[in-house]
Amino acid sequence: MRASWAIRLVASATVLAVAGCTTHRPSEVTYHDPGMDFSLLQKVGVLPFANLTQSPAAGERVRDVFMTMLQAGGTIFVLPPGEVARGLDRAGVVKPTTPTAEECVNLGKILQVDAVLSGVAREYGEVRSGTAASNVVSVSVQMMETQTGKVVWSASSTQGGITAADRMFGGGGDPMDQVTSKAVRDLLDKLFR
Repeated sequence: MRASWAIRLVASATVLAVAGCTTHRPSEVTYHDPGMDFSLLQKVGVLPFANLTQSPAAGERVRDVFMTMLQAGGTIFVLPPGEVARGLDRAGVVKPTTPTAEECVNLGKILQVDAVLSGVAREYGEVRSGTAASNVVSVSVQMMETQTGKVVWSASSTQGGITAADRMFGGGGDPMDQVTSKAVRDLLDKLFR
C-alpha cells in the first residue's frame, strides 16, 4: 500500500516537472480583413524582412524561403527580389522593411502588384537550456493591399525550440532549414485558410 502511494507521488511529481519544462509560446494572433477577397490576388511583391536577431542574414534567409514557398503554391506570382529592389528605389521608400501606406500605394503602381508583404524575423538560430540545444524561428508577416495601403492580413509563427523531451533525453531538434520551412508553411496556411 505504501509502495503504490509512493509510486503515485513520484509519477505525479514527474508529470508536473515535465509540464513545467515545456516550451511556452505566446498566443499567436492572425488578422484577416473581412472585406478582402484574397482569391483575387495575382501578383505580389515581398519586401526585405527586418531582422531583430543575432544572425546577420536571418531576414534575407526567411524572406527567401517565404518567397519560394509562396510562389510554389502556384496561385500567386511573386515578383523577383531584384525588381522589388528597383521599385523600392524608384518609389523612394525610406524604410523598405516598414513602408507607410502612401509608399505602399506608390510602390503598387510602380511594380504593378496587387499587394506587398513585409515581415520581421524575431528569432533565428540555436537556443540553449542547460545541456539541451535546438533551433528556433519566429517570424511575423503582414500584407498591405496597394489600392489604399491598408493592412489586410498579418500573422506570426514560432517553430522549433527546446521541448521537454529535449531537456530530459537530449537531442538537437530539427535542422534550421526544416524549422524555417515549418514556420513559413504555418504562415501560408494562415494566409490561405
